[in-house]
Amino acid sequence: MQKLISLFLIVFLLVSCSKKEIKEKILIVTSNQHTYGNTKINASNHFAEIVLAYDEFVNAGYGVDFVSPKGGKIWVGYIDDTNATQKRYLDDEAFMSRLKTTMSPNEVNTLDYIAVYYGGGGSAMFGVPENKGIQDVSMAVYEENNGIVSAICHGSAGLAYLKTKDGKYLVEGKKVNGFPDAFERMDAEYYATFPFSIQQKLIANGGRFEYSKEGWDDFSIADGRLITGQDPTAARSVAKKIIVALKQL
Repeated sequence: MQKLISLFLIVFLLVSCSKKEIKEKILIVTSNQHTYGNTKINASNHFAEIVLAYDEFVNAGYGVDFVSPKGGKIWVGYIDDTNATQKRYLDDEAFMSRLKTTMSPNEVNTLDYIAVYYGGGGSAMFGVPENKGIQDVSMAVYEENNGIVSAICHGSAGLAYLKTKDGKYLVEGKKVNGFPDAFERMDAEYYATFPFSIQQKLIANGGRFEYSKEGWDDFSIADGRLITGQDPTAARSVAKKIIVALKQL
């Protein structure tokens, strides 16, 4: 009997230690792409969608890291230096250097993270959705760590091919959001380079796509541990929903 109790205590301690290894960190997914497809049209990651969420995360006490398909430098754009938060991070050399030294997927220790946040911008349509390494990282955080997967605007393209261990698409049966067709400039040259419509792809994979017809009005959705936002105006609200959800896990 005493041996059984001792064995139980050992197993309990091992499980407890294993759980404690999951640190309070959030991983922001970015893209290395700096053109729209093979054109010469400049593309970039959306600076506001990165820094406004980052600001919420760090102010709430979470550590934040960055990953991209190839690692290293990413390109940022859509910068509004009249916005105090954006200007502060733009002038922060230590922060900006982190955007030049992002991790590659194979450098990520998934046990370190409790949430994944896909940033947007035109770059997010390229290199990220089909990247198996990033898919594996995201689903490990979601399934093994019981963590959160989230995205903003064109970052929702990164959700397109995520699948659970049983082979179902992550978005299947869930409310999901991203930059909708109604606001895409489908006649523009840049749009012709997109591999797919975010809205149509998520619907095709079983997602219940919902969006604000007004647009640019801080629209975001939380469906369990999947949290998504429509456009840059929702960056902070997506981050806040993530923080609230993490406290409930």
